[in-house]
Amino acid sequence: MMLDASDIFNARILIVDDQEANVQLIQQLLDEAGYTRITSTMSPKDVCALHRKHHYDLILLDLQMPGMDGFEVMAGLKTDDADSYLPVIVLTAQPGHKLRALQAGAKDFISKPLDLVEVKTRIHNMLEVRLLYKKLEDHNEELERIVQERTAELRESEARFRSLADLASDWYWEEDENGSFTRVSGPVLEMLGIQVDPLEGDANTPDATGWNEAEREQLRAVIAERRAFLDLPLSRVDADGSRRQYQVSGEPMFDGFCRFVGYRGVGVEVNCAPSAAIC
Repeated sequence: MMLDASDIFNARILIVDDQEANVQLIQQLLDEAGYTRITSTMSPKDVCALHRKHHYDLILLDLQMPGMDGFEVMAGLKTDDADSYLPVIVLTAQPGHKLRALQAGAKDFISKPLDLVEVKTRIHNMLEVRLLYKKLEDHNEELERIVQERTAELRESEARFRSLADLASDWYWEEDENGSFTRVSGPVLEMLGIQVDPLEGDANTPDATGWNEAEREQLRAVIAERRAFLDLPLSRVDADGSRRQYQVSGEPMFDGFCRFVGYRGVGVEVNCAPSAAIC
């Protein structure tokens, strides 16, 4: 997870200080460093409302201000459930306030009088951490959304399959992710043209003759592409000349992590007729 320089220099920054000279000094420093989205206020009572509206990536907060000090501002910011990360660097001339500020939720501090190199370094480092934190949050939210979508798709797929199974079950098969059959009933193996040793409970190895090869190849191609299919037509001519018509339906299977784990399907014989008849 990487950041571009533009991510940092386009970050939203709020300067909060009751001294206009300090605001102007920091504003000029950030302008010269290349930061492009800087706002300021000399009213600490406005900070919480401004942050809820603009979602600042960094707040440079003076601690000693009349009417409402920086500690009270941080307490107000912490009550905002929309932001679990408090993006605050405090500005203080009181060494004893540093530990208290960190305990109150500030992520870093800058000592007054301001050392311009220190200010630039701490701001850059703080923004880098803050933006990486936001990227991680966004990434986790995207993963959660994808998982929810896939879970909904799987549930819908399961519902479709149960509906299919209720409607038609002349035969049924399941195969694993490698294409090996794990459960088979009915003539599905011969329909696919695959010769395998009989599964437990099967009396005979299936006969692959008599099937419409073009239809059977279409079925194999759909399964190879892991696509669901509904009522795919298949037909064969038996040794006595009679023609049989079938419909087969199936879908791929996925586990809880959206990994392909196999295929399953059902089918039904829809018509039997002499060879002279049209099915």
